[in-house]
This record gives sequence, structure tokens and C-alpha cells, in this order.
Amino acid sequence: MSPARIVILIVAAVAALGLAFIVRGMATPDKPQVAEAPPKPVVQVLVAERDLPVGARLTAADLGWRPWPADALNETFVTDGAAPTLPAKMPDKAVQKAARAAGDLIAPGSAIQAFEGSIVKEALAKGEPVVARKVVRAGQSGFMAVVLQPGMRAMSVAINAESAAGGFILPGDRVDVLQSRKPSEAGGGYVTEVLMRNVRVLAIDQNIDPAKDAKSIVGGVATLEIPAADIEVIARGKAQGEMILALRSYADIGGAPGRGVAERVSGVRVFRGGQAAEANP
Repeated sequence: MSPARIVILIVAAVAALGLAFIVRGMATPDKPQVAEAPPKPVVQVLVAERDLPVGARLTAADLGWRPWPADALNETFVTDGAAPTLPAKMPDKAVQKAARAAGDLIAPGSAIQAFEGSIVKEALAKGEPVVARKVVRAGQSGFMAVVLQPGMRAMSVAINAESAAGGFILPGDRVDVLQSRKPSEAGGGYVTEVLMRNVRVLAIDQNIDPAKDAKSIVGGVATLEIPAADIEVIARGKAQGEMILALRSYADIGGAPGRGVAERVSGVRVFRGGQAAEANP
């Protein structure tokens, strides 16, 4: 075979291969181009930072701000009031945390402060938006009903500085409820009765939380948390006369509240010159 014929065959083979690649490329459809969806505007929504059971008292650490799609915003959600923003495609966690902290220090923090001290009326899950119907704030109707423990009742008794440990009894303290009275039957002396022991004080007048750094509250009414089975004890005591609240030590507040025991005082102990003597009336 002549050299010219060999060159012609090589050129023909190369051309055939090139044509085959061109035909294959034309037969294979191009992959569709997927367009990225544009980022949606988000709004900062007030949410629970942890699981909050019914009766939990909210603190600033329990609440925080989370980005929420603006088109999925519910009118009952609490927002920071800022205009919707476009989220970054690849946000850095540290940057997000710093931005939330900075935002809380400006205007949004006031919303968190407004909810501090509120009581959870319906359980909130971590990350769930905080809505008004699930919490009750101090002074709102239903607040005391949420504060009460299951099986307990709120009852009020009249007090003064003398009968309430000089005003040093504050909401949240534990007390014993006493009464000293003359017996109905003939005879001298008094009957001193501990009506209830280890009872929680819910409020003094309408104060459910003492003022900051307050050491005492002088009021006219104390609201006590009484077991449902013992409410007649307090009702009977109120009908019989003045009751006295004895403040318990924080080291002595363990256990559930319960009824006390009556004790008859038959005489008066008089001290003369350091010597005690019984003086019967």
C-alpha cells in the first residue's frame, strides 16, 4: 500500500471518530439548570429557649429571638418590631449569636422584660413561639389560679404587723397559722391551736412578688395556699377570731402542709428575779 493511501485512511478514521463524538453530544440532552430559590424575608420571633411546663415562672434566660419566615408569621406571635430582613446564605453561628445578643440589648429586650415573672398557663416546647394565651402576667385575671399547685386552694386571712411577724413575712415564705382563744366551755385559760403548718404565702395584699431588695411588707391581708381538704380549718378559724402567722425558717420548709394540734394553756408563767412561777387565773 502506498504511503498516500495510508495517510488518506488515517485522516478518514480521525474524521469518523470526530463525527461520532459530535453525533453523541447532539443526542444527549443537556442537564436542566436548577435555579436557586431566592431567600425569603425573616422576622425575629420571641420563642421559648427550653421546655417550659405549666406553672413555670419565666425569666429572661427562658426567652430568646429566632428568625421566622415572614410569610409564615402568625398574628399572635411576638416580634421585635423590626422590618423583615433577608437571611445570609451561609450564616455563621457565632455571628448569629452575637447579633441576637446585640438585638436584645436594644429594643427587643423590652419585650423579654415584659414577660419576666409571668406564669406558663399552657406548656411551651423549646423553640415554640410565645403567645399571650399560653402565659399569664402578674395582675391579669387567672394569674393566681395558675400559681396554685394542683389540689390546693387560695384563702385569705386578715393580718397586721403584730400578727404577721412584724411585716417580715413575704410572698413565697412558709408559715404556721395559729390561733389563741378562750374555750367555749366554762373554765379559765386559753386554747392555743396550730391550725395549719408549713403553709405557703401566695401574696400580701395584692403583692405576689416583693419589691427589689424589700425586706418587709406590711399589709392587711395574706393569701395562703391551703390543701383542699383543710379549707374548713381556716374558715372556722376566721369565724372564731384573729389568727397569727408564724414565719418558718428556710431550713424547716420541707414537706407538705398539714393540720396542727390544739393545746390548752391552763395558766400563765410569770418570771420574778429569774425564777419561773405558775400563776393560774
